[in-house]
Amino acid sequence: MRKKEFWIGIVIGIALPLCGMFVWRTALAMGIVPWQYIHVGEDLSVDEKTQMIESYLENYYVDGIDTEAVEEGAYTGMVSAVGDKYTYYMSAEELEDYLENTSGDFQGIGIYFTMDADGRPIVVSIIEGTPAEEAGMLPGDELVKINGQSVAGMNMNEISNLIKGEEGTTEEITIYRDSTGETLTLEVERRKIDVITVESLMLDHQIGYIRIASFKSNTYDQFKEALTSLEEQGMKGLILDLRDNGGGLVDIACAIGDELLPAGTMVYTIDQKGNREDHVCNDEYLDIPLAVLINGNSASSSEILSGAILDEGAGTLVGTQTFGKGLVQGLFQLPDGSAMSITIQKYYTPSGVCIHGTGITPNIVVDLPEGKNLYNITMEEDTQLAAAIEVIQEELNW
Repeated sequence: MRKKEFWIGIVIGIALPLCGMFVWRTALAMGIVPWQYIHVGEDLSVDEKTQMIESYLENYYVDGIDTEAVEEGAYTGMVSAVGDKYTYYMSAEELEDYLENTSGDFQGIGIYFTMDADGRPIVVSIIEGTPAEEAGMLPGDELVKINGQSVAGMNMNEISNLIKGEEGTTEEITIYRDSTGETLTLEVERRKIDVITVESLMLDHQIGYIRIASFKSNTYDQFKEALTSLEEQGMKGLILDLRDNGGGLVDIACAIGDELLPAGTMVYTIDQKGNREDHVCNDEYLDIPLAVLINGNSASSSEILSGAILDEGAGTLVGTQTFGKGLVQGLFQLPDGSAMSITIQKYYTPSGVCIHGTGITPNIVVDLPEGKNLYNITMEEDTQLAAAIEVIQEELNW
C-alpha cells in the first residue's frame, strides 16, 4: 500500500509543476498575467507573442481596438520590415485601386509620383487637363499632407489610396515646392481620369515627336497608333520623349522597345537565386535616326528603354541624369484578396549595368532654362528638345 501511495505521490509531484507551467504559459500567451510578474527572457512562439499582444490591447487599451485594423497593420509592418520601399502589403481594397491605376483610367486628380532616395513622395508628371494641373501642381512638388494627414512613412500605394476617392469630391493636398521654398495647400477635385499616356506630332523637316508619360496597359496601343500615323506622314527621324516618365509596366516598355531596337537582348533581370531572364527584341524595327529625351524624373521602365537604346547604339540620349531605379516588382495575391508587391529582381542593361541608385547619363547633357519645367515651357524655349532636333538633323545631313 505504501509503495502504491509512493508512486501516486511521484506522479502528482511531476504533474502539478507541468500543469502549472502549462497554465502559466497559456496565461502568459493570452496576456492575462500582469507585466510585473513576467520573467523577462521567456521564449515565445510567433503565435503566442501575437496572441499576447492582441490580448493586452483588448484588455487594456483605453479606447478599445479595431481588431481587423490591428491585424492589417501587423501584415503591413511585417512586409515593410524588409526595408525596401517598393516591397509592401496591400489590403483587398488597396489591390483593387492598384490594378485600377495600371489599367489606364481611374478616379483621382491626375498625377504620377515616385519615392525619392529619402522615401519622400515626389510628383514626377501631371496629366494634361486634369484637376492637378488646374490647381497649379507642378512636377517636383513633394506631397506632404492629404486632407491634413501627413504622408511621412507611407508607401506609394497608401498615398495613392488617400489621393483617390469618389468622383466630384474635393481634397486638400499640402505640397512643398523646393524650387521656391514654399509650402502650399491646394484644393483639388477628384474626377474620372481617362489616361492618355502618349502624345505625338510632326515637327519641321519631317521629324516625328512622341512623348510617353508612363507605361500603362493601354500605352503600347497608343504608341503604335502614334508611330503609324507619323510614318504615314513621311517621318524621317524620331524624338522619343521620356522626361518625367516615372515608369510602369515593364512588359509594355519592352513591347515598345521591340519597335525601336535591333535584334538582341533589350534588358535582363536576375533574381535572388541568380536566375537570369532576358527580354529579347526581334529583327523588325524602325531603323531611322532616333533621339531620346530623359531627365531626373525618368525612372524604372523608362530607364529600361532608354538604357537599351544607349547600349545598343540605336539612338542618342539627350537631357539630364535619370532617376536610378533598377528594381523589378512582382505582384503576389493572397487567397483573401489582399496582395504584396515584392521586389523580385534587379534589371541590367544589355551591357550588364545595373543603374539602381545611379541612373543613366545621357550622351548629350542639356539642362532646361532656369525656372523652367515641362509644364511651363514652350517648345521654342525647350533647350533639350532643340538639342534632340539638332541630333536628328545631323544624322540626316540637313
